[in-house]
Amino acid sequence: MPTPAELREQLIRNFNDAPRERFVRAPRYDSETASLTKGTAAKKLGAGFDIVAPGMMSCPYHLHHAEEEMFIVLQGEGTLRVAGELVPIKAGDVITIPPGPEYPHHIINTSDAPLHYLSISTQAAPEICEYPDSGKVGAFAPGLRLLQRREAGLDYWDGEP
Repeated sequence: MPTPAELREQLIRNFNDAPRERFVRAPRYDSETASLTKGTAAKKLGAGFDIVAPGMMSCPYHLHHAEEEMFIVLQGEGTLRVAGELVPIKAGDVITIPPGPEYPHHIINTSDAPLHYLSISTQAAPEICEYPDSGKVGAFAPGLRLLQRREAGLDYWDGEP
């Protein structure tokens, strides 16, 4: 039988205490992220705590073919770019993004203060992501991370005997 301390380690993370990593790629990207499920007993859910600097983004505009996502805005305000539209978001908003090409998305901090939100996803694998602004396609599975431009694809029979 696990002890309360062991159960806490396996099942609980505090987003205020979780170690964060900063990602900066000028001129558009500046965010801090903490994984809330890495090292836990979670098998099908992923969660993170994100802080996006004023005027910045945390990731490129993209869509998932398998993974479903949810974002919970904890503090601040910004803009959800989704399906080609700009939608204002603020603290208290819960955003749901189903998989599929209908909802390419990303969050932009269009305010003067940091934007804090939780990112939750189904961690479906294998996963195919598309990036409409750059024309990239990514294939992700355990042991595989492949990114290329859509137009760089090969013929199905290329290299086959």
